[in-house]
Amino acid sequence: LQKSLNETFGADKYSEARKEVLTNMFSRPMQMALYFCTGVLEDETLFRHYALNVPFYTHFTSPIRRYADIIVHRLLSASLGASSPIKMEKEAIQKQAEHCNDRKMASKRVQELSADLFFAVFVRVR
Repeated sequence: LQKSLNETFGADKYSEARKEVLTNMFSRPMQMALYFCTGVLEDETLFRHYALNVPFYTHFTSPIRRYADIIVHRLLSASLGASSPIKMEKEAIQKQAEHCNDRKMASKRVQELSADLFFAVFVRVR
């Protein structure tokens, strides 16, 4: 998609803006990743990453950014035997995952509403 967009737009002063708008529009409908505890979900097809075409997938970033990433780091460390298991029941981990999902969705919604508001003000001023 990115390659196609890069080839489609020229080098005029609006090409970068057009590409940004279309990239944003194309990526909005994509399903957001959700955190979940594998020990709670029985359907292993939910562990699949569609775009990468892999049956089991986990993702995390630096644990200084999000609580969910701290949990994933701790669980992976324990599963590799590098640390002792965390003292949380799988239901508690799932509850934390759902809370993180709720906060992430709320944050995304506020971001989208903010962009819509900015665009409306921009159009009104112009």
